[in-house]
Amino acid sequence: MNYDQFNQFCGAFPATSHVIQWGDAHVWKVGGKVFAIGGWSSKRNQPAFTFKTSPLNFDFLSEQEGYIPAPYFATRGMKWIQQVETSGLLDEELEYYLSESYGIVALGLSKRKRAELGIEVEAK
Repeated sequence: MNYDQFNQFCGAFPATSHVIQWGDAHVWKVGGKVFAIGGWSSKRNQPAFTFKTSPLNFDFLSEQEGYIPAPYFATRGMKWIQQVETSGLLDEELEYYLSESYGIVALGLSKRKRAELGIEVEAK
């Protein structure tokens, strides 16, 4: 997945916003809260994608090839993962985890805020 594909995918979720910040990273938010970041690769010419996960998925992905605990976030105890394998082999997985991240963050918004934004998410 490249940044254009990442931005197209994240932009398809309801009530999202996109900003470029934090060192030219593509930052996606729902209700003002970050759910995905495209950027921050240790290899300047290769994309990397960062997303929020459940504690169980964080533990699982931390041990999987192609993923690392997200720099900055994970060192502060937050459950964020960075996909560093971006050759296309893990694109389906990335779409799944980006969807999950969106749901986790959206569900963390107040019911009132979700209603204002027209977001319908359910706890799993």
